[in-house]
Amino acid sequence: MPQSQEIAGPGEGYFAVLPDCAESLAAARHFDSPGTRILPYASGRPWLVGRWSGEEIVAVRTRRANIAVLGCCPVDAAELERRADRLRDLAELEQLARSLPGSFHLVAEFGGRLRVQGTASGLRLVFHASVEGIRVAADRADVLASAAGCGPDEEQLAVRLLWPVPYPLSETSVWRGVTAVPAEDALLIAPDGRSFRHARWWTPPEATRSLEDGAGEVRAALSEAVRVRTRDGGVVSCDLSGGLDSTSVTFLAANTPARVVASTWPGRDPADSDLRWARHAAQYLPDVEHVIWDADASPLVYTDLLSIDDPLDEPTIGVMDRARVLHHLPGLAQRGSRLHLTGIGGDHVAWCSEAYYHRLLRTHPVHALRQLRGFRTLWHWPLRDTVRALADRRPYGRWLADAARQLHDPLPGTVSAALGWGTPPRLFDWVTPEATRVVERALAESAATAVPLAPDRGMHADLEQIRACTRIIRQWDAMAARAGLPMASPFFDDRVIEACLAVRPRERVTPWAYKPVLTRAMRGTVPESCLQRRNKAHASMDASNGLREHRADLMALWDGSELARLGLVDSGRLRALAARPSTPGLREAILYSTIACEVWLRTLSGTPEAKAPAAP
Repeated sequence: MPQSQEIAGPGEGYFAVLPDCAESLAAARHFDSPGTRILPYASGRPWLVGRWSGEEIVAVRTRRANIAVLGCCPVDAAELERRADRLRDLAELEQLARSLPGSFHLVAEFGGRLRVQGTASGLRLVFHASVEGIRVAADRADVLASAAGCGPDEEQLAVRLLWPVPYPLSETSVWRGVTAVPAEDALLIAPDGRSFRHARWWTPPEATRSLEDGAGEVRAALSEAVRVRTRDGGVVSCDLSGGLDSTSVTFLAANTPARVVASTWPGRDPADSDLRWARHAAQYLPDVEHVIWDADASPLVYTDLLSIDDPLDEPTIGVMDRARVLHHLPGLAQRGSRLHLTGIGGDHVAWCSEAYYHRLLRTHPVHALRQLRGFRTLWHWPLRDTVRALADRRPYGRWLADAARQLHDPLPGTVSAALGWGTPPRLFDWVTPEATRVVERALAESAATAVPLAPDRGMHADLEQIRACTRIIRQWDAMAARAGLPMASPFFDDRVIEACLAVRPRERVTPWAYKPVLTRAMRGTVPESCLQRRNKAHASMDASNGLREHRADLMALWDGSELARLGLVDSGRLRALAARPSTPGLREAILYSTIACEVWLRTLSGTPEAKAPAAP
């Protein structure tokens, strides 16, 4: 591993990648703050600059190449050196990236050319910008914006007021001059540091495996995802909500060298059965310490919105649940936990979108009709709306263009979202006419060139939902690390996602079984009685109570609103809405995107009370 030396850089944990050219010395000075490290090229110029711990990086420098893996990955320096010595072209790193378990960034230099990539899940992203005339990459957009002297992009911020924000607008940077690399692409930078391009490195697998064959692959991938985080022993904590996802992770962790503390947070709703299922699972884990928290002491949704000071590189609806996510981490750290494992992601990969049946109706009509009848009963889909959704054959770009003309229509029914390209975005009456025109134009421009994440609308919906969730999780992970106990979500490792997506959708999503892939995969690991649960809690009471109890905070949020200062929202309408927390529409989370943008602007200066700089 190249010798590291202390230099400086802004922000919390991050890294930036610089090309091996004369201007890199000047560019590196923009990351100058106490505590930052640098890994140099053989020339002595900076290659990697940032803040990381020794456990988060494996880096080697050979006569042929520089390679670094940053994040969670079991690869060691000896293996990386062998790969570097055999490297003939940077494109060969695609095979390496798709063979390693864990969740990590892969950075390499060969012949003066750079390659930087994150994860297909979107949990680890890559951004780039021009700093001192050369292209610099980083895993945080705000760090690059600071180095490049860029401010927030007012138009992109207006787009983020959509509910929900559709692909690909959901994956753009909210900073002027900072470009986001699609999760499926790698960033390639030429030796001169000026020329660059994106290159596809990941495509979703063909969904051809049977449930029986695929379950074995899912079990192996998820077991390895847990093992790479627990193989060094010590104490780790796990969510044990009683749901199938967290229960699976807890049992897998209990079979590793680590000592496990299981954490159960009961819901406030008397109908919530989480605690009963969690206690039942704990009976089969005699060596696991089971901690049950006081439900009434746990924060509600919308708690502490006015005091959030985390450095966020983009708005996130995760701020609504920040207090809930972090609340129990200090208690788990006091019990010795070095890492907290969650079951987040199981809903996104072990299940899949019903939109696959739009295609399956045409390729396997008898099977699809039987399944669709079951879905109609299960989700209460009206027959007319179901038929209309199945008959809709618009390509993705046309669907997006139509959405631009329907932004103020009533919220669509669930069946159109479930069987279509996704939930059509909406704007609400507190968004100003000027901001609405910006959003309409952005949607129309995007629709002209938009290509879905996959031709099959089911696979597109799966990938979009995975990425929408990981953009929240990456911010929660940063918040948790800053609070003193890092988090990890093994279901969102690329190898786990690939194993799940490879199972035939007609077996992966069915009205007759709950998460059949995960249930089959965990047989023999999780007791059969723990696999019988067929539902999950939704914490709707915590959300509705949060609206009422934190009404004053929501009112205060719109006093001196940064969004209003930028002309994007009408703060008077928002105050009036906050005064009526029982308004039926609020149950649909329609405020989330607006709150996310307001909180983000308030955090830019480092203190929630300070005003964010005006957008250029």
